Amino acid sequence: MTDVVQEHKPEWQIVTKERLEGNAQRWRRFGEPVPAGQSRLEDGSPDYGIFGPGSVVWEVLLHPATIVFQYAFQGVFQSTYKPVIAGVRDHDPLSRKTLKGTVTVFDLFERGQRNSGMHAPMWLADTPSAERMAKHLRNIHSKVAGPVINVAEPELGGYGATEPREAMWAALTEMHSMLWLYESFAFRDGKLPHRLSPDKRDRYIAESAAYLRLVGADEAEIPLSMADLKALYQKYDALFGTDPQMAIFPDSGDDFAEQMFRLMKENFHRSQLPAAFHAGLLDHGLFRQLAAGAASGRMRQSLGMGPVRSRVAVRAMKLALPLIWLLQRGPFERHYMRLMWGPDGVKLIESARKLQAESGARNG
Repeated sequence: MTDVVQEHKPEWQIVTKERLEGNAQRWRRFGEPVPAGQSRLEDGSPDYGIFGPGSVVWEVLLHPATIVFQYAFQGVFQSTYKPVIAGVRDHDPLSRKTLKGTVTVFDLFERGQRNSGMHAPMWLADTPSAERMAKHLRNIHSKVAGPVINVAEPELGGYGATEPREAMWAALTEMHSMLWLYESFAFRDGKLPHRLSPDKRDRYIAESAAYLRLVGADEAEIPLSMADLKALYQKYDALFGTDPQMAIFPDSGDDFAEQMFRLMKENFHRSQLPAAFHAGLLDHGLFRQLAAGAASGRMRQSLGMGPVRSRVAVRAMKLALPLIWLLQRGPFERHYMRLMWGPDGVKLIESARKLQAESGARNG
């Protein structure tokens, strides 16, 4: 602490242990969420929220592998959906701080840190808690809109985060990435990671419809099976892919990514090292590389990988399976759960796991 004081660094550059871990307010909005099953519907039955025990979604979501790798997989998936990247470029706090010159690697870490925990009430809490968080996210995303997705592809038009198309794909990329993660990384049933049966995969997509409705997707487009989802990807194929031009601010022509990472280096302070470890080496580094190796060939192509790099990524992921197994064991999972899902998220996960286990015992 003495060294920090002597350096006279501005507060936004200093990252203490308390700031790194965050308290409940970093994730909480409109009060503490009520865990699924701990409130009642009008007919007196338990309110299990939009999914509930026995659902395939909870089976996937509550596995330790999903808790650890969820943000990295979502990040890989969403980085190929161009309207999401346009929204980050034009309106995200990372963008605003980049334009102000104050962005740090802690901001990159903290943005990812809030992601899973702020979604947890929609997935694991009762219905009013889920609806409150969905309303909050709609409100803060209402200004995330612009006339240009990509300066190099004017034919794509503009985007709006709360419009049905973008709301649908934000939710679908979250849900599909968790299924992809579970099937690729979740050691279970005494076996290596493996796919769910076709029936359970369809059930997962059908159950996800409740979440898409919650966030405002167009009912006519909501997929109810893997076949429906595949058709939807084909319909919106032009909106997927990567392009360096996506980082260009439409108004100024400056490169957002180049500016952001340059400023992160300039604004670096050694107290930011733990944030740099998690953001740079894990979430946006190792975990993303492992996720790319687990992806489909089409997804790796969307990420800009050629045939050789794609084969290397797959091989590296398979060689890393012992490490992937280790990272979903108790000590690391508990650490990552608290760090990335927050105190409320921990309570929601633990409560839902009990309900899911009870449901399995009844149906077993």
